[in-house]
Amino acid sequence: MTIALHACCGPCLIEPLESLATEDEVVVVYANPNIAPREEYERRRDTLREHVRTIGAKFVELPYDPGLWRQAVAGLEGDPPRRCAACYRLRLGMTATWAAEQGIEHLASTLTVSPYQDADSIREAGEEVASQAGVSYLDRDFRDRYPAATSRAREMGLYRQNYCGCPFSYEEAEQARAKRRAERASARRGRQSVGDG
Repeated sequence: MTIALHACCGPCLIEPLESLATEDEVVVVYANPNIAPREEYERRRDTLREHVRTIGAKFVELPYDPGLWRQAVAGLEGDPPRRCAACYRLRLGMTATWAAEQGIEHLASTLTVSPYQDADSIREAGEEVASQAGVSYLDRDFRDRYPAATSRAREMGLYRQNYCGCPFSYEEAEQARAKRRAERASARRGRQSVGDG
């Protein structure tokens, strides 16, 4: 059986590909019009492609059109769960359509390796678009492999990004980092004032 494996980046590919490739032929598909800016998209693609090349797997890049992503999430900007679900449907839908055109019967995604992604929403999106394209969605939850994936990515020297990919996730990640920095600074000031007293 051949699987079209939607992949978002090199680190997230490591464990799912290893798991799926033990029994099946896997084609890694980079379909990510959500990633911005373009330089980030290219850096993730190049890291992914190089990793795929080193292990001898097949790699396909679908067209990068951020306008498709903006259309898919229009009106959902302030609603992250629904926005992400629309984004999952778009990217997995692109992959499912491509797979059907190639005669590939199965679809899977590396998105489910990340504990930061909504696995139920990914499954729902995958099943919906696979059904529409006439392929079958392989619901695999790889979250238990996340620690190994991050550790192996570090060992391999793969580029690891610090936000999901879209401009909204960049801003949300920056805000979360700023909040953590402020909390650490406040805690340090609190410890110092206790020590001074």
